[in-house]
Amino acid sequence: MERTVAAGGTGSTPGSAPSGATTPSGDAGLPDVVGLLDALPRQRGPQTAPPPPSAPPSSAPVTSAVTEPGPRAFRPWHLLPTPTGTPFTFAYAAVLAVTSLLATYADPALVHALHQGSSTDVAHLVRTPVLVLLASALWVAGGIVAPYTLCFLLVLTALERRIGGARTAVVFLTGHVLATLATEGPVGLAVLVGHLPDSSLHRLDYGISFGVATSIGVLAGLLRPWLRWPVLVLFGGLLIQGLLTLADPLTGWGHLISLAIGVGMWPVVRRWGASGSAGRGRPGGGEGGSGGDQGAVEAAAPPLGRRGTVPQPRELGPRAEHQPGR
Repeated sequence: MERTVAAGGTGSTPGSAPSGATTPSGDAGLPDVVGLLDALPRQRGPQTAPPPPSAPPSSAPVTSAVTEPGPRAFRPWHLLPTPTGTPFTFAYAAVLAVTSLLATYADPALVHALHQGSSTDVAHLVRTPVLVLLASALWVAGGIVAPYTLCFLLVLTALERRIGGARTAVVFLTGHVLATLATEGPVGLAVLVGHLPDSSLHRLDYGISFGVATSIGVLAGLLRPWLRWPVLVLFGGLLIQGLLTLADPLTGWGHLISLAIGVGMWPVVRRWGASGSAGRGRPGGGEGGSGGDQGAVEAAAPPLGRRGTVPQPRELGPRAEHQPGR
């Protein structure tokens, strides 16, 4: 079919620009051409490539890369107990402070009666062992200014920061109870066979020194070798020197036995210390951990399923078909 060219045309094909005219870009510059092509379908614009399909989430457990915490700076106040960092040592020290003030300012007759009722002598151990074993650990022999008071604060604070309050209490009570029984048992046997008078059954015995000596022995096992052996040699030498003076041979032997009990607990306590360090090294766990970092990691990770895997998205069709027999 032939088309008639408009007058003044140059024989150009429909849709071409006239000679000497510039063709503007876009649909606004071709109003007449659009009118001539009403019968033709409109051409589509440039097609953009569809985005590549995202890879399905892996079913492997999501593991977040957490950097190992670096060495923490030394804080001098960590040497002393605090109510939040070392609650057992802090509460125990408060009780000892009260009983020491009572022993200093109360009536001497009352104090002597309290000490006598709390004594772990053979007579009390036979009648009320549990009561006197606990009550005798509430007093400090020599008062609050005794050397064992300072050792108590420093040693039990360091030990609780490494193995926790409950385990520190177990260590302290283990040394206190076993060393007391090891020293008072021979006294009872000696009285029974006639080597000691009956008055030895009421020997005054109380204090925290056995528990502290055991705690020093346990803490030495958690220290590095360059510090462990000097601590053991220094403290053991002081105990041997006190035993050689024969001021109180029974208590001197009790201190050495307590230190040996603490050294014998090294395998168990080192496992406790390893588990405690792992808990503190995790973000948000234990002291020195960062709860904020842990929360950020959990927020960035997708929710986990029952077994720690990422739940797979379910592909739903237009309508779920009913399958008989299921």
